[in-house]
Formats: sequence, C-alpha cells, structure tokens
Amino acid sequence: MILPLDQTAESRRALASSLFAGLPGDAEISFEFFPPKTEKMEEQLWDAIVTLAPLAPRFVSVTYGAGGSTRERTHNTVARIARETAIPAAAHLTCVDASRDEIAEVANAYWAAGVRHIVALRGDPPNAGGRFEPHPQGYASAAELVEGLRKLHPFEISVSAYPETHPEAATAQSDIDFLRRKLDAGASRAITQFFFEPDTFFRFRDAAAGAGVDAEIVPGIMPVSNFAAIQRMSKMTGTAIPEWMAHLFDGLDDHPAARQLVAATIAAEMCRRLYAGGVRQFHFYTLNRAELSYAICHLLGKRPVETAQEAAA
Repeated sequence: MILPLDQTAESRRALASSLFAGLPGDAEISFEFFPPKTEKMEEQLWDAIVTLAPLAPRFVSVTYGAGGSTRERTHNTVARIARETAIPAAAHLTCVDASRDEIAEVANAYWAAGVRHIVALRGDPPNAGGRFEPHPQGYASAAELVEGLRKLHPFEISVSAYPETHPEAATAQSDIDFLRRKLDAGASRAITQFFFEPDTFFRFRDAAAGAGVDAEIVPGIMPVSNFAAIQRMSKMTGTAIPEWMAHLFDGLDDHPAARQLVAATIAAEMCRRLYAGGVRQFHFYTLNRAELSYAICHLLGKRPVETAQEAAA
C-alpha cells in the first residue's frame, strides 16, 4: 500500500527520530511539593525528595495553603529541606489574609533558616468561589509582594504565569502585561500553570516575548496520575483538557499501573516536544510522588549526579 504524501513524511520523521535516546541531558529541572498533613504523608514526601534529589534539581519549592492555612507546615518543610539536603529550597508566599508586617515576619524567618528563594504569589481566596480581597494593611497583588520582598532581602524570586490566561484576567494581553509588572518589580523568572499541549506554551512564550518579556519562562508540567482529579483542577484553573487525552485515560480507572504508564508517556512526549522547541527548563508538579517525574526526567536524559562525597568513597 502506498501512503499519502503527508503520511509518508510523518512516517519518515518517526523512523528517523531517536526518540528520547538522543537527548543530551542538558535540561534543567525543578520540583514542587506540598507540605504534609500527617506523619505518613511526611514520610511519603521525604521518600520523594530522596528519590529525586540525585537528579540535581535547580531547586524544589513547597506550596502555601489558601489564607496561610499551611504557613507553619510550609516553613517547617522548607527549613528541613534547607537544613538536611543540598537542594536549594524555595518557599511559596502569598498575599492572602496577611499584613505587610506579617509577611515580613515570615520572609525574615525564611532568610534566617537559610532559604534564599521565594515563589511570590497573590494567592487564592480562602473560600472556594470567592474573590481575592487584599488585607487592609497587606499587599494587593503579586507585583507589590515582589517589590516588598526585594526591600527585605536579596531573595531570588519566582512568580506565576498563565499560558491559557488567569481566570480573573480581563484579556490575555492584560494578563501578560501584569506578568511583566511582576518581573519588572524584581522577579527572576516565571513558572507557568500546567497545560497539556506544547503549542499552548509556545504561543504564550511568543506573545510574552512580543510584549517585551525577556525573563526565563519555565513550563509547569503536571504528570496526570489521577485523571478525575486533574479534571477538577483544570476546571478551577481554566486549563483545557484535549479530547485525545480524555480518550487515552478512558477505561483506566481500575488499572492504576496502566494509568501510570499512560501518564508518563503523555507527559514525557510533551516534554520532548517542548525540548525540540528550545525549552531547557522544566518544573514538575510532583504531588509529593516521585515515580512519574523521575521517569520523565530519565527520558529527558537526566541521570543521578555523583556527589563529591560519593566519588571519594
């Protein structure tokens, strides 16, 4: 059978590709965790950190609950990472329900604990479905928070970006304009909300560059371990789920091992396409589990880095 011209070209590209085997491992990676609520969850978190640490991430970040609901647990987790590992630790910090003095107190405590990187966010309202209301003595936006943190200490600061536009933004352009304000206020980079199509990121990156944004924009990668949960999260964040993706997970509810394999394949293929488009930094939302992120990093060419102590042993 003779294939049509377009199918022949696609077949040649597939056969000529070395898939992941040809990637040189020059990608840079980072991981996000959330603070554990129980002793068992803390064990799971540290198992994930121990598993991923040999991949030499640029940093790992720990999230911060709505309204500062996990403030103490976030601080304890970040401080422990800074104290017990060689991985640079980044703490999330939000504007929600906190005065400027309270935020300064938290930031100062991080600095005293050796934390030099903050992920500065406006934050979600404490009540689902509500609207953000600035604290009377607080910061009204992430841009103001960045500016305030820079006055306290020379933190490295990351901020958020939204390839499919923040749900509260008036327009895509106004959203990018606000991203530029956060970067101009002193942020070093932007980490994106998760997405599921490489072109979504590329369009956003090009639009941001066209608006004068020249800082590093890191794609946030969410390996899908639970499709129903991702559907709920995507609805809240305005993230589109492609039909092909729903089709791939259909029928796998009772097959967790197969679901993990499909999840790793989808995320790894997206990372490969992002890499082909020039991306060299990836931020993984781990959900405190290491397996999927480790597998994807392995396919990107990342291998455990031998430490000086191990080499001398």
